[in-house]
Amino acid sequence: MSQADSSPQAPVFQLKGSMLAITVLEIVRNDLDALDEQLAAKVEQAPDFFNNTPLVLALDKLPADGADVDLAALIALCRKHGLRTLAVRAAQPVYISAAEGLDIPVLPPSGARERKVDLASKTPAKPAEPVYRPTRVVTTPIRGGQQVYAQGGDLIVLAAVSPGAELLADGNIHVYGPLRGRALAGIKGDANARIFCQQLAAEMISIAGQYKVAEDLRREPLWAESVQIRLAGDVLNITRL
Repeated sequence: MSQADSSPQAPVFQLKGSMLAITVLEIVRNDLDALDEQLAAKVEQAPDFFNNTPLVLALDKLPADGADVDLAALIALCRKHGLRTLAVRAAQPVYISAAEGLDIPVLPPSGARERKVDLASKTPAKPAEPVYRPTRVVTTPIRGGQQVYAQGGDLIVLAAVSPGAELLADGNIHVYGPLRGRALAGIKGDANARIFCQQLAAEMISIAGQYKVAEDLRREPLWAESVQIRLAGDVLNITRL
C-alpha cells in the first residue's frame, strides 16, 4: 500500500518496553508529519515519560519497497518530543549506512538471532573470532551537541563534558572532569558497567537502561562531588570515590 493510500488515522508506530528497560519505537510507516502529531498527543497523556527517555529506533518493520525514512529528521523529531535515540535497529543497508554516518550504534533486527540449523552439514561452522576494541580515550572537551560512542569497550574522557553533550559506551565511562552532559554506560545491557566522574553535574546518567535525570540527581547528597555509579538490581547507586 502506498503512503497516499494509507488512512490518516492509521498508527505510524507502536511503543514497546524492551528487556533492557529502554523504550523501543517501532516505525511501521514513513510519515513523519503523522508521527509528529501522534507523539505530541502521547506527550499530553504522559509528559513525564517523554522526558529524556532513552530510545531505540526500530526500522526493521518498514516495508522494503517504500520510500526511505530520513533518519536524521526522524531522530530530530524524536528529540523534539523528549526521546533520546541511543541506537537504531535495522536490517536494510540504507538505514545501517545512515546510522553509521550519524555515529549511532546499529542493533540487529528483531529475531535476527534465530537461525535454522542444517543437520545435514558434516562440518560445523567455525566460531567467529572475537573482535577486540580498545578503550576509547578522548583528551579534548566534549561540547554541547556532540555524541561520543565507545563501541565494544570503555570510554575515558580526560576533559569536561558540557551540557547537551552525550557519552555512550558498551562498557564503563570515566570522566576526569565535570560531567554536565549525559552519560549512558552498558547501553547493550551490561549491568556490570559503571560510571566514574570527578564532578557529578549530569543532565542524565544511565546504566543498562536504568537512568536518572538531573531533577533526581540534584537531590543526591553527592551532587557536584567525585562519584562512581553502579547498578544494583534496577537501582542506580551513587557513592563517593
